[in-house]
Amino acid sequence: MSLFHKKYKNFADEELMLLIGNNNTKAFEELYKRYGKKIHYYFYKMLGYDTEKANDFSQDVFLKIIEKNDSYHKGMKFKTWLYAVASNMCKNDYKHNDVKLKHDQEYMHTANTIYLTNFDKTYDNKVFKENLKKELDELDLNHKTTFVLRYQQELSIKEIAEIMDCSEGTVKSRIYYTLQKLSQKLKTFNQILENDLWKSN
Repeated sequence: MSLFHKKYKNFADEELMLLIGNNNTKAFEELYKRYGKKIHYYFYKMLGYDTEKANDFSQDVFLKIIEKNDSYHKGMKFKTWLYAVASNMCKNDYKHNDVKLKHDQEYMHTANTIYLTNFDKTYDNKVFKENLKKELDELDLNHKTTFVLRYQQELSIKEIAEIMDCSEGTVKSRIYYTLQKLSQKLKTFNQILENDLWKSN
């Protein structure tokens, strides 16, 4: 890696965003490297597992970084701004199509490294995830979005509140409601729920 690339690797997101405003393509490449896959995966989950649509939305959100750089407010955390833009794009698409979004949470990324113990073998992870997906699809957009941001994208309560333009108390309330509902609906899978293997820490 050249010294040039190392230089940008050490820059904060916000510094890179300001450089992009001065048509610095290397700064843009560094930001894309940091967030390209994460944003694509976010769109993929929020837009019904549609890879092509996720590709299009990912391209659009990064074009906004270049073409509408002036909409970024100096001093604002870049990650918060980026996810706010992405979230609004999903909301607009949801309203436009007037259908429920098809997405679930791949929050079981830790399950691959943890052995399930004392768990009824009648139900395996695949069956659990299928039931989980069904229940998540019954939630409204705000609750699903909050859940995705918290347990898939692993954002903080404060960041989610800023992204969704609501209070931290509202975020906590939505998370609490969702976890309670999932616990009730999926109580057959009591062992998994007790061990919290179904959500990231």
